[in-house]
Amino acid sequence: QLQLVESGGGLAQPGGSLRLSCTAIGFTLDYHAVGWFRQASGKEREWVSCIDTSTRGTDYADSVKGRFTISTDSDKNTVWLQMNSLKPEDTAVYFCAATTRYYCADSHMDYWGRGTLVTVSS
Repeated sequence: QLQLVESGGGLAQPGGSLRLSCTAIGFTLDYHAVGWFRQASGKEREWVSCIDTSTRGTDYADSVKGRFTISTDSDKNTVWLQMNSLKPEDTAVYFCAATTRYYCADSHMDYWGRGTLVTVSS
């Protein structure tokens, strides 16, 4: 029953927007660091963004800084990733992950979602 469920992926045009959501089932995201990672076809998974659900502090990869915004709502046990000014190179499967540690790192995330596909193409 412990899982993360992503939604909101789909097709967007270059310059368009998508909003991804990550909802925890069976546990609370409070006192977690929750991150978004992505993996393009044939490529290594990379970190995109992270939020500390206690302090609401955020971090972004340089490739998405200024375009993506991560946020959380404790009452909904959900983390969102608002993606604006999308580029074809943003095309990837996006994964949500959570950890009780205070920062996001691919090597120590405790829970992973199954992923949601984002395709940016005209």
